[in-house]
Amino acid sequence: MSEEKELEQQGEIAADFIEEFLDVADLDGDLEIEFKKERVYISVQSDAKSNLGKISDPDTVEAVQELARLAVQAKTGEMSRLILDIGGSRQAKTDKLKQLVERTIEKLEDSDSEQHLKPMTSYDRKQVHDMVSEAGFVSESEGQGRDRHIVVRKP
Repeated sequence: MSEEKELEQQGEIAADFIEEFLDVADLDGDLEIEFKKERVYISVQSDAKSNLGKISDPDTVEAVQELARLAVQAKTGEMSRLILDIGGSRQAKTDKLKQLVERTIEKLEDSDSEQHLKPMTSYDRKQVHDMVSEAGFVSESEGQGRDRHIVVRKP
C-alpha cells in the first residue's frame, strides 16, 4: 500500500474513533482531516454553544490523541503519528511551550548554566527546538524513551 493510502486509512480509523468517542461522551464537534508532512492532522471544532471545551485542555487532548493512535495501531499494525487538536488545544499547547522557552532562556541568561527541560513528546520537542533556534540559542535532545528531554545552551 502506498504511503498516501496508509495515511488516508489511518485518518479514517482515527476519525471514526474520535467521532465515536465524542458520541459516547455526548460532545458536539465537527472533524476536519488534513494530511501533511507524513502525518494525519485531525481538528475538532464547534460553535460557541458546544460543550467541547470540557475536553479541550492540552493534556486531555494528548490522552485522547494517544487513544486514537492505539486504535489505529490495533487495526493496521502500524504506529500512527496522528496530531489531534480539539477546540484550539494545539494553539494553547504551543503558547505554553513558547512561555516555557522564554522562561528557560531567561534562566540561561541569568545563570550561564545549561537548562534541562522536563520530558515531552517528540512533536513538542520539535516545536521547542525550533523556538530555541529562532531565539538564537542551541538545544539538543537527551535521554531515551519517556525520559527524552531537551537541554538548552548558549551558542
